[in-house]
Amino acid sequence: MADSSFDIVSKLDRQEVDNAVNQAVKEVGQRYDFRNTGASITLSGDEIVMTANAEERVLAILDVVQSKLIRRNLSLKALDVGEPKQSGKEVRLVAGLKEGISTDDAKKISKLIREEGPKGVKARIEGDELRVSSKSRDDLQGVITLLKGKDLDVALQFVNYR
Repeated sequence: MADSSFDIVSKLDRQEVDNAVNQAVKEVGQRYDFRNTGASITLSGDEIVMTANAEERVLAILDVVQSKLIRRNLSLKALDVGEPKQSGKEVRLVAGLKEGISTDDAKKISKLIREEGPKGVKARIEGDELRVSSKSRDDLQGVITLLKGKDLDVALQFVNYR
């Protein structure tokens, strides 16, 4: 019997990110507490740039963006939030979007699978994803349950289950 396998990836649905940012822009534009604060949100490439006239306002904008991401079932672990920076009369906050599993994180995950996962399960690093294989599908389900229960600093999805 052939081995069963699945891939562990960390990908973002760009359309959902775009929708969440557009909803946040609309909410910031309509809310009374953001009037006359120069509040704006832009999505450019792999980062969300938020600006306002005070640090508290920028952090409030970040909170709005995070709530919209959560509502669209996107993990906040994919957001790499920097520090607010004062530039002239405005404060900027840049939040990068993380995709892919770094080599260090992939090594941590494969070590976790080897140590705590069922016996006979193999994890192999392939670029920015992990391929997990085993003869038993139940063992693979156990690995998925194990990884969902751990608090890793990467947003994980499990795809190509065969």
